Amino acid sequence: MTTPVTPADHGAQMSFDGRMSYTDYLGLDAILTAQRPLSTAHDEMLFIVQHQTSELWMRLAIHELTAARKLMLASDLRPAFKMLARVTRIMEQLNNAWDVLRTMTPSDYTTFREALGQSSGFQSAQYRQIEFMLGNRNTAMLKPHAHRADLTTLLTDELAQPSLYDVALRHLNATIPLPEAVLKRPLDQQHTANAEVMAAWTTVYQSPESHWELYELAEKLVDLEDYFRRWRFNHVTTVERVIGFKRGTGGTGGVDYLRRMLAVELFPELWHLRTDL
Repeated sequence: MTTPVTPADHGAQMSFDGRMSYTDYLGLDAILTAQRPLSTAHDEMLFIVQHQTSELWMRLAIHELTAARKLMLASDLRPAFKMLARVTRIMEQLNNAWDVLRTMTPSDYTTFREALGQSSGFQSAQYRQIEFMLGNRNTAMLKPHAHRADLTTLLTDELAQPSLYDVALRHLNATIPLPEAVLKRPLDQQHTANAEVMAAWTTVYQSPESHWELYELAEKLVDLEDYFRRWRFNHVTTVERVIGFKRGTGGTGGVDYLRRMLAVELFPELWHLRTDL
């Protein structure tokens, strides 16, 4: 008979009285007691955990985007590229989460939907912050957070900083001059597609060996938006699969509203130039 092997046999600490443990370090007592269903429906736990874990991944995405932007402002692009690549992988995790949520059927969802009240994913302050950081600066979306001064301040402060794409355009301008109207646009206003900006990025793509850092920066941004678009598409598909064309709990048009969001472009010139290459 084989003798059971325990971690202690390999030198693992087994006593944590007065010492930091795994649960202590990760704050698991707080995290694992944060799921408080408001109904007796079995699938409400799935709904809560899926959204809470998504918020944790978004927390990390904001951490990485903040650091990447700081490095880009300091013209230290190489480590910023790694952070942007990590955000893309985070978006992949967020995409995968929809696969789990889609195991919930319309019948499952109706057993607890009333418990949600007017709460809705479009009220996520972290999601709004990510959109603002990437350049989708729709100031009307401050309104859902007006009841929280701390969240309003957080998002307003973000609008006072250059978006990630604004910083990328500054780097592009250092090599290929861009129009003043683009560079001096009020920071809280969204950038719109510009022919001269597209021409500048096209120059980069036509001769990547001469503009390698700008070329790599552009592709990192395209990767990020690619996965961000997939997240939006998966959101639409999941909502349609679960509630059809009902209105959302937050009062939006549901699928119709989400489909309109699919048309939003974060880095428009980087997509448009491909047609003319």
